[in-house]
Amino acid sequence: MLLLPDGPVRDHAVLVDGRKFRAIGPAKKLIAAHPHLDPVRLDGHLLMPGFVDAHHHLTQSFGKAQSFGQPSEIFKTIWEPLEHALDEETAYLSAKLAALEALRGGFTTVADAGTRAPVDVAALAKGTEEAGIRCVLSKIVSDGTGGPAHLGRWEKHPLIHPSLAIAVAEDATPAVIKHTGDLCREAGAILQIHVNEHLASVERSLKSVGRRPVDYLHHIGALGPHVLGAHATLLTPAEMRMLADSGAAISYNPVASAWKGNAVAQADMLAALGVRFGMGTDGTRGDGFRLLDAAESAQRLTSGLATGDSVCGAGRRWLEHATSRSADALGLGRITGEIAVGKAADFLVVDINVPELTPSYDLQWELVRLANRDLITAVVVDGRLRLWEGWPTDWDARALVERAAKVGPEVVRKANIQRVEPR
Repeated sequence: MLLLPDGPVRDHAVLVDGRKFRAIGPAKKLIAAHPHLDPVRLDGHLLMPGFVDAHHHLTQSFGKAQSFGQPSEIFKTIWEPLEHALDEETAYLSAKLAALEALRGGFTTVADAGTRAPVDVAALAKGTEEAGIRCVLSKIVSDGTGGPAHLGRWEKHPLIHPSLAIAVAEDATPAVIKHTGDLCREAGAILQIHVNEHLASVERSLKSVGRRPVDYLHHIGALGPHVLGAHATLLTPAEMRMLADSGAAISYNPVASAWKGNAVAQADMLAALGVRFGMGTDGTRGDGFRLLDAAESAQRLTSGLATGDSVCGAGRRWLEHATSRSADALGLGRITGEIAVGKAADFLVVDINVPELTPSYDLQWELVRLANRDLITAVVVDGRLRLWEGWPTDWDARALVERAAKVGPEVVRKANIQRVEPR
């Protein structure tokens, strides 16, 4: 079975030639048209697009549990100290570990939002490339320097797609924000920026620049289709209209909201208004199916129950926004995100002959509510098999896990993280 843009279809096949899908159609016709090829039968399995993580922090993988139970402004008390404690080697290990977890969870693309680690981001590129995942790799350029070099450095790389980032709008001058956006638009890249994430960030923006984050970006003329705003959990109706009118995209990060946010992004409302949005983990956990469940559940709990909406977008919405629409938000819509001729062969082989999905009546709903990463048999990125039954076939991932188990706690001790211990 294939999960195509219009939904699941049976008795179909794909032809992968090199790095791309070259043909898609009824299996009998495709086999007959290519008699020199030996078809690979996938009885009892679904071939579906890989998940696309629209918001990640690859250099935070050593400290995830350190953030549990902490107040929302954990970037100051946890993530900045942790990232500042990294060097080239540990940043590389962190990125590769995060990439491995993402692949195991069915993600074939991750977007790193920019690291504060005092390292060359080539360390992150090395880690993700070795793991075999597609990566939108950002460089923070709040001081207005380094943007052109970064965008040109990864030109035509098969797996690394450069991006620029400003952590929050008040970190840079209006001139720098607009110039950075212009660079991204001209290069076909995206500008990643955290917006309206929680009350503290909104109030900090009001105090420093006199406006809420999205309103401020709109005011200085910096919103546009090349902008990807992360979180956007606290949007006014006027700010939603600004996003819709400008064509800017949002990363909806429901697990991050549950773990450390003040609110849940109104994804159903954004969809109704035509705001482009993808879905991201924010580095919380790398399980695409659990992300789908969180996305639908969060909308149901925050708006569906109150309005009597028993559908909340149904299964198809969340599958689309975790795959093709996430790719679109990252500027990769022409490259990945769906099973279509000419697009990269980034896909999952999922075992659907299991109790969880039997009997099956609506596979898209069932994938959102019942599936998990244990059902993923294979992960293919750029036409290459990257994982089989949860582990790489061409490099020693267990050695990486063993190394990270030793190095991670050392980095955390060096970081001197400040935790609010629960009582």
